[in-house]
Amino acid sequence: MKQIENSADSNSADSSGVTARPRAADAVIAALEERIVSGKLPVDSPLPAERDLMQQFHASRTVVREAIAALANRGLLECKPRFRPIVRKPDYTAALQAIGGTVGHLLDERGGVKNLYDSRVFLERALVREAARAARREDVLELREALAVNEAAVSDLDEFYATDVAFHGVLYRVPRNPIFLAVQQAYIDWLSPHWEKMPRSKERNLVNYKSHERIFLAIEDRDPDAAEQALISHLNAAWEYVRATFDHGDLERQP
Repeated sequence: MKQIENSADSNSADSSGVTARPRAADAVIAALEERIVSGKLPVDSPLPAERDLMQQFHASRTVVREAIAALANRGLLECKPRFRPIVRKPDYTAALQAIGGTVGHLLDERGGVKNLYDSRVFLERALVREAARAARREDVLELREALAVNEAAVSDLDEFYATDVAFHGVLYRVPRNPIFLAVQQAYIDWLSPHWEKMPRSKERNLVNYKSHERIFLAIEDRDPDAAEQALISHLNAAWEYVRATFDHGDLERQP
């Protein structure tokens, strides 16, 4: 957009004389964001082609791409190489997905995986206490069913991992708070590449199932302390089992 670009260029230097280029895309970002939030651009639909956006906004390809990158960073677009960006619903999951790339770099730092894992332990300690204190009858039934499915998958290494995630997922649903659901999905997205390095066996699956069973029984008995202790023991044991598969930096963080 020549009007947008010329206007931006006239205000593109700050008091230090340093040129600030990003303002050229602000009008495009604002217009596209409004269309996404209002539903004019439906969720899961592809964004119009770059050339069409250039014509609509009288903007250069550089400005359009800058706007697309900004919206992707906000979780409003999902971008993949060689595909048009896909419109995403502005929700908690999208917001956390938007920072996934940054988190991935942080996990590569010394102690990064352990820091993230510790945050998961901290959150799930609160979740099991809440479940033991306030889970509804349907929550307990759902947890019981998830436990039964987990037991049935002990001999199937891949299926057991999926049922393990599903069992913990029930805990994240108990508070009826969509933020927790988004956080669990973020943990899965961020940690699964590392968890795939974990050696698996039927014997280890059985140990994990028994830990899940202790967590469930404590929740069923409405015993928050026992539920929390069972959860801590389970996740601490899981970390000790898989820690050798992570980088040396994580090991150095251990006492």
